[in-house]
Amino acid sequence: MDPDSVKSTLSNLAFGNVMAAAARDYQKEVLAQEKAQASSSVNQEVDLDDLMDDPELEKLHADRIAALKKEAEKRQKLKMQGHGEYREITEADFLGEVTGSEKVICHFYHREFYRCKIMDKHLKTLSSRHLDAKFVKLDAENAPFFVTKLGIKTLPCVILFRKGVASDRLVGFQDLGGKDDFSTRSLEYFLLKKGIIDEKKREEEDDDYLEGGHRSVRSSVNPDSSDSD
Repeated sequence: MDPDSVKSTLSNLAFGNVMAAAARDYQKEVLAQEKAQASSSVNQEVDLDDLMDDPELEKLHADRIAALKKEAEKRQKLKMQGHGEYREITEADFLGEVTGSEKVICHFYHREFYRCKIMDKHLKTLSSRHLDAKFVKLDAENAPFFVTKLGIKTLPCVILFRKGVASDRLVGFQDLGGKDDFSTRSLEYFLLKKGIIDEKKREEEDDDYLEGGHRSVRSSVNPDSSDSD
């Protein structure tokens, strides 16, 4: 046999053996990785099972569910009492409304007064943001007894009630800068200082909420007309 041919054949056989060995090593490495991944997956499942059986974790979860349920029940109860909206009431409803909730904000207004319309706009915005207090309004002309009893002389007049007792009041806009273009935030801050509402985190701020008066309340009533009764 030709020596060169023999040499070539042996060389090819050697190369083939090397490739076969490399293939076997690669296969072993792939199997080892798959086994390691399978083992890791089993460990993860065991860890999750351990967590699910963790008494402290279960207690935290149960406490959270209970807190959410309690909060939902509280909100539902407040809504049933008229919270979460800005409603008009009558003189006959007045005592029941202000004594039926712990915190009540009542706006005594006149239908023709321009500044009462401005106050309405801001109170309506805040009523949906602050469920902790009840927001209502009462036509002063149709409630002479309580207007006299509460000593209301100037409108708009917002009276704050705690457990049925009038504790504070906002007369006109004198505590809001004295101008018609005060912001809803200014009124909210006044109510916060008086403790009649709680601070809430707002996820979104609209221009009207921040700037208030930049969107005027349109009315055929002359804004310079007298707002005192």
